[in-house]
Amino acid sequence: MPTGSSPAPVVVTGGAGAIGSALVAALLARGHEVRVIDNLSSGRREHLPSVPRVVFLEANLLEPGQYAEQFRGATSVWHLAANPDIRLGTTEPRVDLENGTLATFNVLETARRHDVRSVVYSSSSVVYGQAKVFPTPEEYGPLLPESMYAAGKLAAEGLVSGYAHSYGFRTHIYRFANIIGPAMTHGILPDFFAKLRQDPTRLQVLGDGNQAKSYLRTEDCIEGMLTGFDRAHEAVNLFNLGAADRISVRTIAEKVVAAHGSKAHIEYTGGSRGWVGDVPQQLLSIERIGRLGWKPRLDSAGAIDKTIAEMKAGR
Repeated sequence: MPTGSSPAPVVVTGGAGAIGSALVAALLARGHEVRVIDNLSSGRREHLPSVPRVVFLEANLLEPGQYAEQFRGATSVWHLAANPDIRLGTTEPRVDLENGTLATFNVLETARRHDVRSVVYSSSSVVYGQAKVFPTPEEYGPLLPESMYAAGKLAAEGLVSGYAHSYGFRTHIYRFANIIGPAMTHGILPDFFAKLRQDPTRLQVLGDGNQAKSYLRTEDCIEGMLTGFDRAHEAVNLFNLGAADRISVRTIAEKVVAAHGSKAHIEYTGGSRGWVGDVPQQLLSIERIGRLGWKPRLDSAGAIDKTIAEMKAGR
């Protein structure tokens, strides 16, 4: 805990979500007042501690007048708010345009108007599309998104970079692998657990099960973000955050079924990927952030095992 005068306030958008609430806890531990802005579409108010240094505002990022005052006197904005369901963009393409790209523009412009010149943005590994190089480094290109979610994230990255160079911002962009932890509401583990609650005898898995990706625990993700924020000082600081390995969907399904008593039959729908826009193979290079002294405590299997155990205990 810092001594002396308290650090200046910071703003966290999406701070009531699974990753955002963990970030809020970490920033509180550093002594900050944290101003959380969340529309509670997927976040939960109960994820946040009821302490004086957490100021919560339920607001829509598409309406800056609802939340602009929260930026007054802040020193940084940690922009995590986004549509958490990649598949939703297939049927509702405006979701990622509005909650991703346009919301990010509003956050950046509100920061500029209130002289907040430090912005941290949570992007995603899906901006790489179906990369042909593994592990995939940050300089890989061309970037060819295959979902509206990925397109929205990449467009927002461009806005963050544009504001950095046009208005003197210092920015950090983090391209996340699959982040998992106890407060998740979306993703492979909540989906599998929900399916088995509905039918304990059968687990349907989209695709052929050979999809393989990197999984990173929430607490490791937050430590990576803070490491980059503390130690990287360019106008635009871009980092991948993930585990150094990957795990297949088939293996994850088998682990979840075992946690449920090994009674369910696993059925695969077929095809190389789970849904339109899914990136079936993903493994990020984490050498760049590693040079700053960060590495995850758990590998992908360890992250999956810990999260399954937590979800089983809370079932």
